[in-house]
Amino acid sequence: MEENKETMNIPAEFDEIRPYSPEELPQVFEELLADPMFQSVVKTVIPDMTEEKLRHVLSQCKTNLDVQKNIFYSLLLKLISEHSDGFTLDTSALSDKSCNYTFISNHRDIVLDPGFLSVGLLLNGFPTTVEIAIGDNLLIYPWIKKLVRVNKSFIVQRALSMRQMLEASARMSRYIHFAITQKHENIWIAQREGRAKDSNDYTQESVLKMLAIGGEGDIIDRLKELNIVPMSLSYEYDPCDFLKAQEMQQKRDIEGFKKSQADDLNNMKTGIFGYKGRVHFHAAPCLNEELETLKGLPKTKIFGKIAETIDRHIHKNYFLYPGNYVAADLLEEGKRFADKYTREEKAHFETYLQKKLDMITLEHKDEAFLRKCILTMYANPVFNHLKALEA
Repeated sequence: MEENKETMNIPAEFDEIRPYSPEELPQVFEELLADPMFQSVVKTVIPDMTEEKLRHVLSQCKTNLDVQKNIFYSLLLKLISEHSDGFTLDTSALSDKSCNYTFISNHRDIVLDPGFLSVGLLLNGFPTTVEIAIGDNLLIYPWIKKLVRVNKSFIVQRALSMRQMLEASARMSRYIHFAITQKHENIWIAQREGRAKDSNDYTQESVLKMLAIGGEGDIIDRLKELNIVPMSLSYEYDPCDFLKAQEMQQKRDIEGFKKSQADDLNNMKTGIFGYKGRVHFHAAPCLNEELETLKGLPKTKIFGKIAETIDRHIHKNYFLYPGNYVAADLLEEGKRFADKYTREEKAHFETYLQKKLDMITLEHKDEAFLRKCILTMYANPVFNHLKALEA
């Protein structure tokens, strides 16, 4: 009952963006069950789940975590077994599992990054999952917006004027601090807005500036309150690699090109159900001790320094696969990393690369450019990892 008591005291200013509270869930479940689009998605994703069965399962769920454990957990385990070669999460750097953390990670998949992390935390004996920062540009139907808020997501508002953006950032920051210190939740947030299409993962200072608006004390104290943990996500294969390359050519050739909502949905579907190979997530230690050493730095330098620290940890903890090294050598037209893969592994990756290039259906298809785009996606983690080891 503790959670119910706490959610009653959530300040009203967060009502528009926060996950639903336990009291709100029964009403939202009814709205979702009455939505034909939601029903058809459930039939597609969980074919053996009848409406009666789903209604019964939901009626047993008193909290958002219950919904995750009773529905999403088994769904994600099924995705791991059917669309990957296994998932692992290394949290050995986090000795205190009762502490609440803000995981800042590189970003590959809007659904699976926080989904796999949540599964991994439960498998590693953590008491709860993560609340998820999700951009409202992806919430294109009312049922999606409801479902993500049931699934412990809070909304990042995107299409705003500059003044509204500052207000929204301040409110989100206050909410994240509230979630960590009062609700005793973990948070997941990507290191930048949107995915790094070329896997060149760098933290945007604006994300850190937003996190530092809420809380008490100086910048370092405010960030320490969040218990920031850099998290490295390493997918052996990115199911959306060919779509990202296609978008890069469209952006190059068509002035002002923007993806449509249908493109966004197709990306989400491809990311979820596409083949990912092996998947490994790796947590660095909590940054609090390192943050303490930055006290006294001028304000102009402090966020850059923190971003560098997060990037170093993320890059250092990448798990690199043979394909990453093959891509780096093909891109450089050399053999610098030839000791990292076998002849068979090289042939396997080259076959995979050609298969993905063949899936691109642009009218004026620039295969050499597209090939370079996909190779760059797989090679960048290698180059950044080496730089981080030398730092």
